[in-house]
Amino acid sequence: MRSLWRGGALLAAVVLLAACSGGRTRPSTGSTVPVSVQVQGNPAAGSGRGFHDDIRRPQDSRYRDNRDSVPGGPPPDLSKLVEPVPRVEPRSLYGNKSPYTVRGRSYRVLPTARGYDERGIASYYGSKFDGYKTSSLETYDMYKFSAASKTLPLPSFARVTNLENGKSVIVRVNDRGPFHKNRLIDLSYAAAVKIGIWPKGTGLVEVRGIDPRQSGAELAAPIAVTSRHLAIYLQVGAFADQDNAERVAQRLRDADLAPVQVTDAVVDGRRVRRVRVGPLKDAERADRVSDRIVGMGLPRPRVAVD
Repeated sequence: MRSLWRGGALLAAVVLLAACSGGRTRPSTGSTVPVSVQVQGNPAAGSGRGFHDDIRRPQDSRYRDNRDSVPGGPPPDLSKLVEPVPRVEPRSLYGNKSPYTVRGRSYRVLPTARGYDERGIASYYGSKFDGYKTSSLETYDMYKFSAASKTLPLPSFARVTNLENGKSVIVRVNDRGPFHKNRLIDLSYAAAVKIGIWPKGTGLVEVRGIDPRQSGAELAAPIAVTSRHLAIYLQVGAFADQDNAERVAQRLRDADLAPVQVTDAVVDGRRVRRVRVGPLKDAERADRVSDRIVGMGLPRPRVAVD
């Protein structure tokens, strides 16, 4: 589920940084960032009263609930929920600062979702954040098909396909995250239910950006999922020098974390040697191995799904 760093706290930090850096799109004259928002209760989520969303407050005190959860009882009736129709929208005035930094790591927001095609681990977020503001200052509704991305522009659209069962959903990206290690995208509760990420918590997915300017036939048709078993790998590095690749690979073999592979690849016209650890059976195992690799003094590896 959702990492503890959520959209509003990121937004508050980004707004403060932008004021002195000038590196982001500024609001029109007279626009201000609300710091406390009255939110009405969400009957579908079982909330009987409203609350204040104060985005200035730290993460550990901003939300009513300490832990994320999903509503009790059966999942929502998906036949009553409509997927968003991709359309051209102006970039949000908030949440698109680039680059931005969270927990010591820097990220760059892409100029467009066009051409975006990544595989990785998806998670989802639910009741704890329902009704609170996202990084784009929209209200998170866990019963809509939405998502959070570290790099896709806000708002934008993408098709998310569960690589383990072939189910897919079009989501509107309106939030930043997930900043939990090794996660590619955070889905709303409804989107997670639709493609089978709920109730497991995580899943292997492919995320394809959608450019609404393209014809309907271009709207990122679902990929064909084969019966071939997919697995998670951790890419520790891609080296132009073969000796460097072998030295890192040997360190990893000595640590006996998991099988280590060294393979040839071409990146931007250059031949490199990729060092990968895996296959790993699930996201939890990948998290543990990733932490151990970082503990060895190596960079945090990148997740690859093959």
